[in-house]
Amino acid sequence: MSEKVIAIFGGSFNPPINSHIILAKQIIEKCNTIEKLIFVPVSTKYQKVELASDEDRYNMLKIICENEYKLEVSDIELKQDKQLYTIETLDLIKEQYGKEYDICFIMGTDNLKEIETWKNPERLLKDYKIIVLERDNDKLENIIANSTLLIKNKESLIKIDGIDKIYLSSSKIREKIKNGEDVSKYIPKKVLEYIKSNKLYKK
Repeated sequence: MSEKVIAIFGGSFNPPINSHIILAKQIIEKCNTIEKLIFVPVSTKYQKVELASDEDRYNMLKIICENEYKLEVSDIELKQDKQLYTIETLDLIKEQYGKEYDICFIMGTDNLKEIETWKNPERLLKDYKIIVLERDNDKLENIIANSTLLIKNKESLIKIDGIDKIYLSSSKIREKIKNGEDVSKYIPKKVLEYIKSNKLYKK
């Protein structure tokens, strides 16, 4: 990677939870060339079940990033007329930051195994770096060995050693909120206040 890196963390963030923040900070800590990590929430055009509004999820991420100078949130997918493919999102971000930055997309091995089904996977791997997070018992080396595309572009895949395996489960948190359970240890205080004041994820 170059000395100037922007890391992109995409997802629904429905809601954003402590695990998202911990993971983001670990990635920044382990890769000191990352100048900023940008959360990019998908839009409701994605049509995911129980997806809170674009505005609410964006606002919650803004709360998370308030006092974190290396964390930002982008509405780049929210303001489009259609749901963007990852390659389209990264192209738009690359336009914003210019050639002097490496744009890295954070991806779990569960998605990496399916990357050949993504839009323009070869160009995605050629033009951008992928920060790979090993999930469950996955080993990046084994996944690469089973894919001609990944073997060809293995220099684009970056495994950062020492990242704790964190199981993100916003869906379980939503279920707890529906059931009236205490979720204060899973969600930042100000985000939880936002959820309560806006009556999100209630039955």
